[in-house]
Amino acid sequence: MSPASPAQTPEPPYYAVIFTSLRTPGDNGYGDMADRMVALAAGQPGFLGVESARGADGLGITVSYWRSPEDIAAWKAHAEHREAQRLGHQQWYTQFELRVAKVESARSKPPR
Repeated sequence: MSPASPAQTPEPPYYAVIFTSLRTPGDNGYGDMADRMVALAAGQPGFLGVESARGADGLGITVSYWRSPEDIAAWKAHAEHREAQRLGHQQWYTQFELRVAKVESARSKPPR
């Protein structure tokens, strides 16, 4: 699920959905679902990219980038994504925070 490099986003403005979570022990189908959600999101209108990292302690941060709030709302309402959310509440996360931010400025260093 982790990309080999940061997401390639367009010039701002765009939006970031920041999902910080603490996992329950064991995989319990989480890895397959996470991979499916990234693949599914990539096909959604307005999807710009994703970055994700998780520490050995179970704390993870996934940031997905979107062109508009409407695109984010459509993704939130997607049936398969709603099922993943339900399973997350029931079995994969002990705690999470979801934040949406408007990216107004961005800088990068191109890869060598």
